[in-house]
Amino acid sequence: MAAKNFVLDTNVLLHDPNALFAFSDNNVVIPIYVIEEIDNFKKDLNELGRNARQVSRVLDGFRNASAGNGGLQTGVPLPNGGKLRVLWTDREIPTHLQNSHVVDNRILAVALDLRDKEPEHPAIFVTKDMNLRIRADALAVKTEDYDADKVDIEELYPGWREVFVDKTVVDDVYQKGEAVLSENGLHPSEFLLLRDRENPNHTALGKFVADGHKAMKLAKQVRDGVWGIRPRNKEQSFAFDLLLSDDIKLVTLVGKAGTGKTLLAIAAGLHKTTEEQSYHKLLVSRPIFPLGRDIGYLPGDIEEKLHPWMQPIYDNVELLLGLSRQEKKDGRGYHELIDMGIIEIEPLTYIRGRSIPQQYMIVDEAQNLTPHEVKTIITRVGESTKIVLTGDPYQIDNPYVDSDSNGLSYVVNRFKDEPIAGHITLAKGERSALAELAANIL
Repeated sequence: MAAKNFVLDTNVLLHDPNALFAFSDNNVVIPIYVIEEIDNFKKDLNELGRNARQVSRVLDGFRNASAGNGGLQTGVPLPNGGKLRVLWTDREIPTHLQNSHVVDNRILAVALDLRDKEPEHPAIFVTKDMNLRIRADALAVKTEDYDADKVDIEELYPGWREVFVDKTVVDDVYQKGEAVLSENGLHPSEFLLLRDRENPNHTALGKFVADGHKAMKLAKQVRDGVWGIRPRNKEQSFAFDLLLSDDIKLVTLVGKAGTGKTLLAIAAGLHKTTEEQSYHKLLVSRPIFPLGRDIGYLPGDIEEKLHPWMQPIYDNVELLLGLSRQEKKDGRGYHELIDMGIIEIEPLTYIRGRSIPQQYMIVDEAQNLTPHEVKTIITRVGESTKIVLTGDPYQIDNPYVDSDSNGLSYVVNRFKDEPIAGHITLAKGERSALAELAANIL
């Protein structure tokens, strides 16, 4: 079968600078206009700027390696086969399919020109721009989204399942705290709703332990709750078990607004930090969209700059503190925990290069991160640190990711078979009847 020509749009390389190597033994074509656009991002201090600089370095490396052999225009061999080329064209796409973005028109023209000049190598235009894919299709140019990191959100691992078992299994979980299972295909730390085959109303909640292939009863502490917060449904019980377990170092909580993701995580973090003293402090952050955006345009120190972004965190902390109206008027609040060194607010902008040991770390709104950004954060985790990622993949503000390609969904999928990690999808809203209704019908 002849190699295909994959023509990459700018947004693909800005999303993943390693996309050049993601097309097996096929050919990769970079329109010269993409290089021009990438050049505009190189000085940015955010993730896009870093990716742009990485792409430039890789392409320049290929250029140097091919000196005297025709260079990037004729094609440079890629490590996995195929060739890398940088092309341009004088061709114009039909006027009625042009738009105000001149560079988009030129990039699309390269794909169209390549389709006609090299029919033996099927041309496929790869872009994350939905509208540009539609325009390419109207020109009869085959097109694809770049989905190397995509996870079908409808098939996202939920973290628990219902299993029908013998009555003795349910009884053993209640009486002995554990029961051996015969079911296969379970993931480490996957939670189970064990249901009696003969009496479906006879149930027990458990967590699968791969070592011994058994179901363990949830910790008593989960039922009792922490910091005045008790789980209101089985998913919240499962989440608390993960959040309070010292053996689980990475927890992902996914759910719509009002399901309790952030509140449960902060309650567990405060408990582990102040009462059990398993960690030195609770480190909390949210992406200041975009991740690398400089916060210097806001007045004040770091805490004051972050205040508008971190207000939902503060609200949850003050709810857990149970302060009366008079106490709030007297100036009591979340800042007491900050002053005591129990909670630290850290902008994700400054996370690169750090090592974070012995801390309980919460990253809220993680659905706005790219897979590479999530990797950057998790690789900062030091010895004995626990990290919790929370978010709603259906509420994304980052234009470069969607519900299928965001970093949170990516981590859930990649870590589901790792004993050190655990995940739960929270389905039922508990904030209020109105919030739950709005989340479901709006």
